[in-house]
Amino acid sequence: MKYKQRNKAILLLSDGTVFEGKSIGHDGTAFGEVCFNTGMTGYQEVFTDPSYFGQLMVTTNAHIGNYGVNAEEVESDGIKIAGLICKNFSVDYSRPQADDSLISYFEKEQLVAISDIDTRAVVRHIRDRGAMNAVISTDLDIEALKKQLRAVPDMKGLELASKVSTRKPYLVGDPNATYKISALDIGIKKNILNNLTTRDCYVKVFPYDTSFEEMMAFEPNGFFLSNGPGDPEPLKAAQSLARQIIDQEIPLFGICLGHQVIALANGIPTYKMHNGHRGINHPVKNLLTGKGEITSQNHGFVVQKEAVAEHADFEITHVHLNDDTLAGMRMKDKPCFSVQYHPEASPGPHDSSYLFDQFIELIALSKDS
Repeated sequence: MKYKQRNKAILLLSDGTVFEGKSIGHDGTAFGEVCFNTGMTGYQEVFTDPSYFGQLMVTTNAHIGNYGVNAEEVESDGIKIAGLICKNFSVDYSRPQADDSLISYFEKEQLVAISDIDTRAVVRHIRDRGAMNAVISTDLDIEALKKQLRAVPDMKGLELASKVSTRKPYLVGDPNATYKISALDIGIKKNILNNLTTRDCYVKVFPYDTSFEEMMAFEPNGFFLSNGPGDPEPLKAAQSLARQIIDQEIPLFGICLGHQVIALANGIPTYKMHNGHRGINHPVKNLLTGKGEITSQNHGFVVQKEAVAEHADFEITHVHLNDDTLAGMRMKDKPCFSVQYHPEASPGPHDSSYLFDQFIELIALSKDS
C-alpha cells in the first residue's frame, strides 16, 4: 500500500506551548484534553476504549503501530480517542495475527494523529502543569487555532457518557445462563462483558439514562455500572439509579466511572486529578488481603478518599500505592462494591480478575437467601 506524503502538523496546548511534528493518516484538526498513557503494549485497546472519548492521547511508549491491528482486539465499535500524539510511528507491522496496519485503521476512522513529537517533553510539561485542553492540526495557523481552542469546554463538568453509550438495549451471552445482569452502559468495554458471560451470566446492556424500573424488568440477579468518559458529577440519572439499586439491596458492582457514580449517589464527592492515572502498570494494594495488584487504569477523576473513610456505610478496600488515592470501596451492610481500576484488562495478568468472581459470589448469596 502506498502512503501519501506526510504533512507538517502541530500540537498546541491551551497554555500556548507548541510542539511540531508530522501528520499520520488523516489530515485535519482535533481538539480535546491532552493526557498520557504509560502502557508499553495494547495501543489498539486504548484507542477503542470509550473512557478516552474527548481526549488527545500521548503514548509514552516510543513505538506505535509496529504490531498492526487485529479486529478481535477492540473494546468498542471504533476508535474513541479524539486524536493521537506519538514519537515514532511504524507504517509497517510484523505480527502474524495482525489483519491490517494501524495507519490504514486511522484512515478508515478518519483519526487525526501526529508523530515525530518529543513525547517525553510533552509528558513532563503536563505532569507539571496538569491536564489541559489542546489541539493537533495540519493547519499551521496558530492564532486561529488558539481562538478555536479557547472555545473548547473543560473536562470538569463535562458529561460525555451520552456520546458513547448504546442507543438501544442489547443482550450478550447465553439466555440459559445461571445469572442475569442488568448493565448500565456509560462507556462499557467489550472485555467487561466477556468477563461476565464467561462466568455464566446473561447480560442486558442499557443506555446511560435508563430508569431503574426498565432495568428491573429484565429481572436481573445483579446490576453493573460501567466505566466511561467525562466528569461523573453531571450523571444525575445514573446516580439516582445507583441509589435505588442500593436501597433494594440488589448486588451492585461498579468499575471506574461506575465506581464514581456509586460514590456520588451516597454523598461522597469526586474531584478532578492533576493529570490522572492512565496505563497498565499501576500498583494497587488490597487492604482486605494485604496483597498487591498490578492494574490497568484510565481516569482523570477520583473519589475523595477521606470522605469514604468518614462515611458510616462504607469502607476503603483498595488504595493506589503511587499516590495513596482511593482505588476501591465497599458498603458494610449492603451488597455493593466498586473499584477505580480495570480488572478486565488483566495486565498482572490476572491479579484483579477475582473481583468478577466476588460479584458472582455476591449474587449467588443474594439469590439463595
